[in-house]
Amino acid sequence: MAGRKRTLEAFSFEFVMTVIALIALIIIIAPSLVVLIVSFTSGFSLRFPPPGYSLRWYAELWDAWQLHFAAKNSLIVALWATGLSVVLGVAAALAISRSPTLSARLLDSLFMSPLVLPALAFGLAALMLFSLVGLPVSPLTLVIGHTVVCVPYVVRNTVAALAQLEPTLLESSAVLGASRLYTFRRIVLPLIRPGIIAGAFIAFMSSFDNVPVSLFLRDAATDMLPIRMWQDLEGKLDVTIAALSGVLIIATVALVAVMERVTGLSRRLTN
Repeated sequence: MAGRKRTLEAFSFEFVMTVIALIALIIIIAPSLVVLIVSFTSGFSLRFPPPGYSLRWYAELWDAWQLHFAAKNSLIVALWATGLSVVLGVAAALAISRSPTLSARLLDSLFMSPLVLPALAFGLAALMLFSLVGLPVSPLTLVIGHTVVCVPYVVRNTVAALAQLEPTLLESSAVLGASRLYTFRRIVLPLIRPGIIAGAFIAFMSSFDNVPVSLFLRDAATDMLPIRMWQDLEGKLDVTIAALSGVLIIATVALVAVMERVTGLSRRLTN
């Protein structure tokens, strides 16, 4: 009788959790599916369901030079921020991964702090800081701001990869006379490369899609894609933005699938 009761409780728990997970999945996926469907509309307004289906708005993207310019700026800033995040994040992860000292824990908290601080608050604080030091907003301030908010993703994924590294490999390399640089280049780096790649991918996506930091740290000549899309939707509900959103959704899903195949991204995010 007790065994049957435990079985019933386990079944009820699994059933409830499955229903909650399905509801959460629908809430997350449904808006993207609606946008994707609307992007193929043949009408001149954003309406669901669309009156008809056409690829005309995807063709309109070829002539949307403002979106091209904004996408180019976002791509350049994201690449710079990702590169700097990898350099700083890997160095920080190597310094704090196996150190039990208080300073290492404080350094880890410092690098993780941008994930706790609200993005709008950080953007405003960064703008005030740059104003105090006399640095005008420019692509440079954008790269600095994006790097600060992207470094934690590289640090966390690299630390997770380093935690799986066998200490005996490093000890064996040292016993055989290899230098620290040689050990890092030939042993450590190849083993933690998937974690670095996963962190760099998340950092790139976070930078490319960042609105709060870009809103404060860009100048008038530096148009960023998320902000341009937001302004176009706010002003005229341009259907071209739905087509661009469809491109971004498809590209993101494809990139996530590739990264999952190459690095096991979902497993690393749960570590």
